Amino acid sequence: MASLTGWDVETDVLVVGSGAAALTGAIVAATNHARVIVVEKSDMYGGTSATSGGVVWIPATRQAREAGSDDTPEDGFKYIRALTAPDVPDSQIWAFVNNGSKMLEWMEQHTEVKYATTHYCDYHPNLPGGKVAFRSHDVLPIHASVLGKDFLTQRPQHPAAQFFGKMNWTVDETGPLLFRMKGWRKIVARIVLRYYLDLPWRFRSARDRFLTLGSAMAARLKLSLDKSGAELWLKTKFIELVRDEGRVVGAVVEREGRRMRIGASRGVLLAAGGFERNPEMRSKYLPVAPIWTGAQPPNTGDALRAAMAIGAQTARMDSAWWGVSLAIPGEDKTRLMTFERALPGCIVVNQAGKRYFNEAASYHIAGHAMIQNHKTGAGSIPSYILFDSQYRNSYPMGPVLPNLPDFMLPANVRKVLIKGKTWEDVAKQAGLSAAALQKTIDNFNLHAREGKDPEFLRGDDPYDCYYGDPKVKPNPTLRALDKPPFYAFPCYPGDIGTNGGLVTDENAQVLDAAGKPIPGLYAAGNTAASIMGYSYPAAGATLGPGMTFGYLAARHMVGAND
Repeated sequence: MASLTGWDVETDVLVVGSGAAALTGAIVAATNHARVIVVEKSDMYGGTSATSGGVVWIPATRQAREAGSDDTPEDGFKYIRALTAPDVPDSQIWAFVNNGSKMLEWMEQHTEVKYATTHYCDYHPNLPGGKVAFRSHDVLPIHASVLGKDFLTQRPQHPAAQFFGKMNWTVDETGPLLFRMKGWRKIVARIVLRYYLDLPWRFRSARDRFLTLGSAMAARLKLSLDKSGAELWLKTKFIELVRDEGRVVGAVVEREGRRMRIGASRGVLLAAGGFERNPEMRSKYLPVAPIWTGAQPPNTGDALRAAMAIGAQTARMDSAWWGVSLAIPGEDKTRLMTFERALPGCIVVNQAGKRYFNEAASYHIAGHAMIQNHKTGAGSIPSYILFDSQYRNSYPMGPVLPNLPDFMLPANVRKVLIKGKTWEDVAKQAGLSAAALQKTIDNFNLHAREGKDPEFLRGDDPYDCYYGDPKVKPNPTLRALDKPPFYAFPCYPGDIGTNGGLVTDENAQVLDAAGKPIPGLYAAGNTAASIMGYSYPAAGATLGPGMTFGYLAARHMVGAND
C-alpha cells in the first residue's frame, strides 16, 4: 500500500503507450486542462498504429453522411452484435457506436487529426447492419517537415505498406496501381518523383517524408499532442501500478537508468498494445505459439501483466488479429497479405496439396482458417500460396513485384520463393504430393475458367470482390493458374497484435474479478479486450474502437462535458 506522498513527479493523467488509443486519450485529457505525461518504452513513438494502414472504422460519421451514406448507430450495433462474442456487453458496443463519430468530430475540431471516408467494404456486408462503403476512414496525408526533428523518432511505416518497400502511397492510389487502371503510370511517376526530388533530405535518409496511412496518423497525433501541452517521455519503461486504498494513484517507471514514481491524481490509461512479442504469454494463451507477427518488438504485455497483478479481470486472451502472412528471412516482422489472396491467378493449399478456405475472405478469417485447419496429415502451418507467371507479371505478391526479373529479387526473398517449370516441380520443392496438388489445380482451373468456385464460393460475397481485378470477367477474383513458370510461397498464421486483454466498461474503466471498476485505472487499444470479440468486422476495426475508448477514458478521468 503506497501513500500519496513521495512522488518523484506528479501529474493528473498518466498514459502508458504512444499508439493511436494512447495519444488520443492524452490529447483529449490535456485539451481539457489536465496535466498529462505519456510514457513510451521504446525510443520511437507511434506503436503498431504508426506502421499500420491508419484506417479507422466508425459507423455513422458526418463524413459518411456527406458522402451519401444512410448508416446509423443502430446499424453499427446490429453488425457488431452479429459478429462479436456473447460475453461482450451491449453497453460497450453502444458506447462505441454512439461515441465513435463524436470522437472523430472532436478530433477534427480540436486537433490536426483529419480523416476522409472511403468506399472500403465491411468484411461481412451481408450480415445485419453490414455496409459496402463509408465506415472505414482514411487519414489525410501530411508532410513530415512539419514534425521537425520529431520525425526521426516516429516509428517507420511497415515496408509491406509502401511502394517498392520505401515510398508512401494513399488508399485512393491502391486500386489504380494494383490493377494498372487508367492513369496508373502518372501515379507511379508522381510517387517516384515526389520521393526522389525531396532534396536535400534524400541524401540524408531513405525514409519518405510524404506521410500517408499509419505514419500520417502518428504524425498528426504527435502534432496535436504537442499543441495540447502533454509531455511524451521516450525510453521510459512502465514497471508497475501504485495503489492507495484500492485506487490506482500512479505508477513506477524506469527512465534514464533509474526508477521513478509518478503520481497520477485523475487516473492511469493503459494503452501499450498487446503481448504478441512475449514468447511466454503466447505459449500460455495463444493457439499459435511461434512469433509470426507484424507488430512491434516492444509489445510484450507489460501493461497487461501489471494490471493483472492487482486483480484486473481479463477476457479472450487466446485471441489476436490474425492474418495469412509471409515470413521473409532477416525481417523482424511478418508481412500481412491483405489483398494478394483475392487477386485472380492464385490459391492457397495445405500440406496435403488441397485448398481449404475461400482465399478472398478477410485476412482475419483467412488466418483463423489456417489455425483451425491445422491437422495431422493435412497441416496448414505453413500453407503455400501458389501463383502462375500471369499473376507474377500482373500483381505484387508480398515483396515480389510484377515485371521485376526473378534474379533481381532480394536474396532473402529468393531463399523462400519456390519456382518450377511445372506444378510437379513446385510440389517436390514444397514437399507436397505432386498428384494431389495437380488434382487441386486441375479442379480449380476447370471452374475458374467459368468464373465459379463451387468448393468455397470465392467471389460470391461483395467483400471478396473488393480486391478483385475488375478487368477479369465474370469473376474478378478467379482465373486459372495455367501459365508457366509456376511459383509458391510458404505462408503462416501471423498476427498484427493480440486483442484479448483487460475487461473494461463503457467508460474504458478496468474491471476487477467481481466486475467492479478499479478506481483510477483505464485501458484502451489492444491492452483491453476488444469489443469485437474474436471477429474483425472491417478495415480499421482495431484503431476506431481504440481511439474511441481512449477518448472516453480521458473524458471520464477529467470530467469533460464539451
